[in-house]
Amino acid sequence: METRVEKNVDLNRFEIHVGNQIAGLAAYESAAANRAFTHTEVYPQFEGQGLAKILIKFALDATREEGLGVLPFCPFVNKYISKNPEYLDLVPEWARERLGLPTS
Repeated sequence: METRVEKNVDLNRFEIHVGNQIAGLAAYESAAANRAFTHTEVYPQFEGQGLAKILIKFALDATREEGLGVLPFCPFVNKYISKNPEYLDLVPEWARERLGLPTS
């Protein structure tokens, strides 16, 4: 099955699709020069396929390309950044300690 990720500006979220079905989403809110990720979900019938990682990687890369920072309030996004330090620079320094991320 074909997998693709799209940004749905109208609903403030990134969506991952498998075939023609939406399989999950990463919701966000605009916060000045940052994108605050608030919720990530993969629907039960699509769990266990690594789709959340694909979704979050796409969302973080797109956010970087747009020149925005990231506030990972969503526990999954926060954990993803913890395990993939190449994205730590997206999180403003003032927010890292508050969100339990490395400060350097």
